[in-house]
Amino acid sequence: MKPYQKIPIEENGEPLVPIPLSLFAVESPHPYQKLGADYQGKSPYYIRQGVLQALKKAQTELQQQYPGWKIQIFDAYRPVAVQQFMVDYTFATVLQQKGLKETELSPQQQQDIWQQVYQIWAIPSHNPSTPPPHSTGAALDITLVNEKGNTIDMGGEIDELSDRSHPNYYAKSTIAQEQSYHHNRELLHTVMRGAGFRRHPGEWWHFSLGDQMWAWLYNQEQPKQTIIAYYGRV
Repeated sequence: MKPYQKIPIEENGEPLVPIPLSLFAVESPHPYQKLGADYQGKSPYYIRQGVLQALKKAQTELQQQYPGWKIQIFDAYRPVAVQQFMVDYTFATVLQQKGLKETELSPQQQQDIWQQVYQIWAIPSHNPSTPPPHSTGAALDITLVNEKGNTIDMGGEIDELSDRSHPNYYAKSTIAQEQSYHHNRELLHTVMRGAGFRRHPGEWWHFSLGDQMWAWLYNQEQPKQTIIAYYGRV
């Protein structure tokens, strides 16, 4: 169990609503659907109503600073079955990259690979008290595009299994290009945080509002004013 999963959830019943894709940038077709993930008739471009309102606020702030820029939605709502699919897909990808076969893995090798996979993927739990963040409709994986529709270089890819995924990976770099990566990540962080979101401590692209991770991160900042989550699995 990860620390944030200990946060209690008091579901507020707010509905999932479609993200108005014309307002934002999107990768089409959806990245996980391209890999074969089955959403069983549900859309990955849904989030909770309150999360959508906050997302619009974040984009408004972004465009005040950089006219024409948009938040690009990589992923939003993710059923637990899709979470399981991506966990399995990532495990298989790591095996392939290492030139290994699952049937030939030692227990230690298997444990090491799973540990690597779960660095960025939440456990696809069906337990209502420990939902994967994306399965609550309260989490988003995002980046930025400029006024020409070009993706802003963040110095790493979304879902990348490497140290570069850490938000502050380039923070102390003295190389101009890497300083720009950090600036871009901080711009994304600033506009999202200003709208009430909190960023995953290990992923520059993952933001949430109202779920267990959001509450846990908030409580780290304000230990005397602890809160609980109000979005559970939907």
